[in-house]
Amino acid sequence: MLVVIRGAGDLASGIALRLWRSHIKVVMTDVERPTAIRRTVCFSQAVVYGETTVEDVTARRAASPAEALALLGAGVIPVLADPEGVCIQALRPDAVVDAILAKRNLGTKRTDAPVVIGVGPGFTAGEDCHAVVETMRGHYLGRVIRAGSAIPNTGIPGLIGGFAGERVLRAPADGVFHQLLDIGAQVKMGDIAATVDSQPMVCTLDGVLRGILADGTPVHKGMKAGDIDPRCAVEHCRCASDKALAVGGGVLEALLDLTGVLYGA
Repeated sequence: MLVVIRGAGDLASGIALRLWRSHIKVVMTDVERPTAIRRTVCFSQAVVYGETTVEDVTARRAASPAEALALLGAGVIPVLADPEGVCIQALRPDAVVDAILAKRNLGTKRTDAPVVIGVGPGFTAGEDCHAVVETMRGHYLGRVIRAGSAIPNTGIPGLIGGFAGERVLRAPADGVFHQLLDIGAQVKMGDIAATVDSQPMVCTLDGVLRGILADGTPVHKGMKAGDIDPRCAVEHCRCASDKALAVGGGVLEALLDLTGVLYGA
C-alpha cells in the first residue's frame, strides 16, 4: 500500500511513523521552506538538509516522484518539496492523508485517491474526504469521524503540564526571525529565546524549549514561533509526541477500515 501524506510537520511525522512501522509505504510533501516548530521530530527537515531521522526512521529529500519510488525501495521515507501535491497524480497512491493542518482545506479532493483522509479542522467526511481524524486534545483526540467534521479550531493550544496558551511563543514583530536558543534548552520565564527586528521573543514560563523556528525564517507578528514544555523532559524533544502518535493511530484505523471496505476485506 502506498500513502501520500501532505505535510511533514510534527503531527504529519507522527502519522508517518505509525504507518511506516505498520509496513505501509509513505511519501511526504511539504513547502520549500518549512516552518515547523518542533524541527527535531519533523520529516520536513529532509527538505532543508537533504536527510533527517526521527526516532529510528530516516527520510530523504526526493527531487521527483520517480526518485521518491526509488527511495522507498531503499527503505527510507521520501519527502518532496511539493506544496500543491502535484506528485499525487504521478504516484497514483492508494490513499492521500492531508496533514498540512492549515485549519482549512488547501485543495485536497475526495477524488485524489481511492481513500482520502483529512486531519483536523477544515475537512468534512463525505464531502472533500472519506474520513476525518480529530486533532483536538481531550476525550476525542485521534478518533475517526466518518460523517461530519472535526472540532473547530479554538486558537487555544491544548493543556500540557497545567499550561495551555502560555506554552506557545509568538513572533513579536514582522521581519526575520533570529534564533538565540536551541531546542532542548532549559528556560526560565523572562528568558529571551529569539528576536525579530531587535524585539525580543520572551519565554512565558519555565520549562524546556521543545520547538523553535529556524534562524532566518520570515515571520509576521503573532506567528507561532516557539513551544515550551513545562514538564522539563529534554528527551521529549527527540521523539514524537503523544498527540502525534494518537492522531497517527486514528489515521491508521481509518486507512485500514476504508481500504478494507474498498477491497472487500
